[in-house]
Amino acid sequence: MIKDEYPKVYLYRRIVQAKLFIDSNFMHKIDVDDISDEAFFSKFHFIRLFKSIYGKTPHQYLKSVRIEKARQFLKEGKSVTEACFSVGFDSLSSFSGCFKRSTGESPSSYSKHQEVVKKNIDKKPLAFVPSCYAYQHGWLENSNFEEVSK
Repeated sequence: MIKDEYPKVYLYRRIVQAKLFIDSNFMHKIDVDDISDEAFFSKFHFIRLFKSIYGKTPHQYLKSVRIEKARQFLKEGKSVTEACFSVGFDSLSSFSGCFKRSTGESPSSYSKHQEVVKKNIDKKPLAFVPSCYAYQHGWLENSNFEEVSK
């Protein structure tokens, strides 16, 4: 039985290596050929194995990593254009379309929403902390509880 398990572990390690390659190179112009070469698989065999392990094709995973990193950049206050090119997209329109399909809102509206959230946190930081947690740590002693729960 150990002989049957060894090749699978070896295959999984190569797939994980390819995933880590995506995670560290998402900002560059990479495609499925580059990723499958990293794992030493033929392109189509690699796509099947990757999808069976992660539930997404390598291209879908690459897009999701890029969108998640773009969300992080937009939360940090970077412009939409800066976020787009920082995560490896070639055009603003393809980035905007992919972002909207993934998150349900455009990058610019997401960025504006994040600015509003930041301002609200700055005004009333305890409003974003569960009351039970704030009470447990004694943060409500110097503030009005009704004001926090609004």
